[in-house]
Amino acid sequence: MKNILVLGGGMVGGAIIRDLAKDNAVKVIDRDKKIIDSFSDLKTVKTIPGDVTDSSFLKEYSSDTDIIVSAVPGFLGFKTLKNIIALGKNVVDISFFSEDPFELDELAIKNNVTAVVDCGIAPGMSNIILGWHNKLMGIKSFECLVGGLPFKRSWPFQYKAPFSPIDVIEEYTRPARIVQNGKVIVKPALSGLELVDIPTVGTLEAFNTDGLRTLLKTMKIPEMKEKTLRYPGHTEYMKMLRETGFFGSKEINVNGKMIAPLELTSKLLFPLWKLEKDEEEFTVLKIIISGKEENKEVRYEYNLFDQFDSNTKTSSMARSTGYTCTAVVRQVLNNNFTRKGICPPEYVGTEDNCYSMIMEELKSKGIIYSVIKEEIK
Repeated sequence: MKNILVLGGGMVGGAIIRDLAKDNAVKVIDRDKKIIDSFSDLKTVKTIPGDVTDSSFLKEYSSDTDIIVSAVPGFLGFKTLKNIIALGKNVVDISFFSEDPFELDELAIKNNVTAVVDCGIAPGMSNIILGWHNKLMGIKSFECLVGGLPFKRSWPFQYKAPFSPIDVIEEYTRPARIVQNGKVIVKPALSGLELVDIPTVGTLEAFNTDGLRTLLKTMKIPEMKEKTLRYPGHTEYMKMLRETGFFGSKEINVNGKMIAPLELTSKLLFPLWKLEKDEEEFTVLKIIISGKEENKEVRYEYNLFDQFDSNTKTSSMARSTGYTCTAVVRQVLNNNFTRKGICPPEYVGTEDNCYSMIMEELKSKGIIYSVIKEEIK
């Protein structure tokens, strides 16, 4: 039994904790008492109320751990990861911060740390799949479409945030980097709108988001893009809020009081975007990889449709994100993945057997990626 420290016990963090606690001793640090109390039924879990950004506090409670999982919101992610690496602890991170993780590569190598970043579904599992295929074929194009949505469509947004809402808003404001003709092109967030048909779901809209992240540095593929999926109409509402300044972070004067528009918008939106208790939702992922394999032009298509688990009361986004993370944690703990430095998930996908073992572990939990391969004539 290994000792694992998890930072953050929210929706996805909670799924990670409960899965790892099946065969490990797990400590959890979170400042929210309600979250801490939610793990009282788990005998192998020790809860610690506290601030994960306090480096001395983190050092005290990580001394006997074999690996740390960072499941904090994106705005805390980079600083938290840096603190973990400074302690010389291996880490798997799902915080999806905006900073460049490779800025910490030298520190991680110096401290002999394996730091797997962006380890969710997309980025995360999409990178693992791409890394596996990049090892076996010459890839010409990569496209990833991903989204998490409630089954119940409610006006006006037809959306609920299955993870940190503030991170969702950043998807609507951060410019999206894609690759065209081998060059990185920057597109506005919410651009490139198109309608796509998703099996078992129907028609959704897809728009550019900045999800390629580390792939922009690690993969030499001529065409790459990532898009987020929503119900039709959602994008137009988000564009309206963005263009009229509701997502602005710069404070403005309102009747003598200084306030950032985003603070007000968050207060109004987040209650509307909160999933109800045990609300059923789903996650969809489509990956298309095209290129040359064994002197033949081929096309691979991966599809995932996962939904709320009514038995365990676990959301699909927590399952598809969290269980990818825990599968990689086990690869690191079992010394199947030992590369040092900053390691995006595509590095994990290139390691012998890691791809197949992660796929098998996810399959055992009912997260099944269907694969279609066809020759391109």
